[in-house]
Amino acid sequence: MKTKVVLLAIGWLFVASGAFAQKGVDNGTQFGSGEDSIRCITNISLFVPYAKAGNYKDAYEFWKIVYEECPAATKDIYLYGVRIVEWQLQNEKNLTKKAELLNKLMAVYDQRVKYFGNDRRYGKDWIVSRKAQDYVKYAADKADNNLLYGWLKEVVDEFGDKTEALAVNFFMYASYQRLFADPDNKKDEFVQNYLKSSSILDAQITAAKAANDEKEVSKLTAFKTTIDESFAGSGAADCETLQNLYGAKIEQNKDNIAFLKETISLLRRVRCQEIEAYFAASGYVHAIEPTAESAVGLGKQAVKKKDFPTAISFFEEAANLESDSKAKADDYYMIALLYFDENSYSRSRQYALKVIEFNPNYGLAYLLIGKMYAATANSIYPDDVVLGKTVYYAAVDKFEKAKQVDPSCAQEASVLISAYRAYFPSTEDIFMHPDLEKGKTITIGGWIGERTIVR
Repeated sequence: MKTKVVLLAIGWLFVASGAFAQKGVDNGTQFGSGEDSIRCITNISLFVPYAKAGNYKDAYEFWKIVYEECPAATKDIYLYGVRIVEWQLQNEKNLTKKAELLNKLMAVYDQRVKYFGNDRRYGKDWIVSRKAQDYVKYAADKADNNLLYGWLKEVVDEFGDKTEALAVNFFMYASYQRLFADPDNKKDEFVQNYLKSSSILDAQITAAKAANDEKEVSKLTAFKTTIDESFAGSGAADCETLQNLYGAKIEQNKDNIAFLKETISLLRRVRCQEIEAYFAASGYVHAIEPTAESAVGLGKQAVKKKDFPTAISFFEEAANLESDSKAKADDYYMIALLYFDENSYSRSRQYALKVIEFNPNYGLAYLLIGKMYAATANSIYPDDVVLGKTVYYAAVDKFEKAKQVDPSCAQEASVLISAYRAYFPSTEDIFMHPDLEKGKTITIGGWIGERTIVR
């Protein structure tokens, strides 16, 4: 009797397990229930070792069962699923089947979003960014950039400053492709997308710096550089377009310090610092919260009006507010140029030397000093033509120094060196001036007061 009861119980267990068997995809559970849960777990245990070993052919049938029947069972379904479908895609020769496999690969990513999109570390934005990466890779010139844009815009809008950086990068890529296809109608969209993307990456870079995560800062900066360069070269960033886009917006946002600062930064990056939008934004920022950048904007506005004393005052203020030494050097260089244009050479050199103090490799400052010396050569020794020619030694010294420290101005330096060497004292001149012995160190008089060598 006892044996019959046990057998009856076992029978009921099997009946029950069969009766209540249900796939995870149907009942929303991780593995399903009854026999289907056993089938799910068994096939996971079969596909994972094959997939880990790179044997995607033998892994496929077991993986397919798990993918279709219990899609919420484990992230391994998608980690290896992408590799399995990629393997199929790479080994398929038929173009129609390749297109079908690409759709299948995209579906694997979509299903991962559905079941694991809330993962704290590898959530929806991370998944969609990898989906976009593979889509661009395998679709190549057949990619639907409007489709790509839609995927990524949804993510960027949803996650904001927390968006995975790779997703931001592909968002801008898709936006650029839309601009390229329809430049007349997509300029405003592209500019707005750039502003949003730039702001996201700036926020992430700031956070990474605060956390002293140099590796993350480097990665994010690389992404930021990429989108900055694409924007600058897009054609959407021409100054007339930006003036039309931002002129009215600046007035509407004249109390919005964050908007104004971002606008100034944008216009500076794309070298649109001579338009009214830049001047207006700088003025409003300076009235609310003076910054080095707003002072520079007002300084440039004063230059445009030829109000040089005001311009100098603003550039001086910018240099005092600036913490970055290279930016400070830029401000002092502007002052040096303004004094040079007014033929105030002594003051101009004073600021050119400040430039070099903060950035020793600022070749343009050396070129400017050399030009000052050349411009005043005739006035240093008005009664001695030969000594007057020695001033060009000092000028050429500066041009040679510029060429040495700054390759970016080497070409201009070479032209100036060649031009002003022609003014050096000739052999006959030196013969008539015994104190000018070749190789001798001499001091140039007047306001210059520099030592140089007779050539």
